[in-house]
Amino acid sequence: MKINTFDINGKGKSIEISEKIFSAKVNEKLISHVFYSQNANAKLRTAKTKQKNEIVGSTKKIYAQKGTGGARHASRKAPIFIGGGIAHGPKGGGNYKVRKLNKKEKKLSLISLFSKKKKDNQLSVFNDFTTKISKTKEFFKFIKKNKIENCLIVADKNSKKNIELSTRNIPNVKITEIDFLNIFDILRYKKIIFTITSIKTIEERFK
Repeated sequence: MKINTFDINGKGKSIEISEKIFSAKVNEKLISHVFYSQNANAKLRTAKTKQKNEIVGSTKKIYAQKGTGGARHASRKAPIFIGGGIAHGPKGGGNYKVRKLNKKEKKLSLISLFSKKKKDNQLSVFNDFTTKISKTKEFFKFIKKNKIENCLIVADKNSKKNIELSTRNIPNVKITEIDFLNIFDILRYKKIIFTITSIKTIEERFK
């Protein structure tokens, strides 16, 4: 399939992109599963409460087991007493299950997102940025002109180096490389923009 590209002056050409990657069936269930799993695994989970067996203190019964007319109790370490252990509380980072994702799931979820963005006309391809753009005002003008105010730019290393400084202070615009591309950023930003080199690299990796 063909897609038109653009440069800083609005000029461009037509290039061929892979239908297998950018016009695939959108699997919403898989996208949701991968997002939920990666989000859960990314949490620090530093909160921790002491369990009954971690409380320091006497294990002596608080009163006789029989003959008092009251309920039977062991020590004051029980969760029902003040200063006792906490039942079902957070257990710290080392005790939570890591949600496993295989490479195929990650790959197919990204392909589904690329295809969804293309289907919704929210995917664009720009020519590689071969000259350095140092001024934020110049790049902001380029963004306004092409109506890409809320976008994720997936650039090759050379393009990123040439536009990184000029994009730093523009709100709702993020520039990243393919190695750091993730499902969170694609969902966070309305549009996704590839440079020609970066889109060809993705085709090579996902073929």
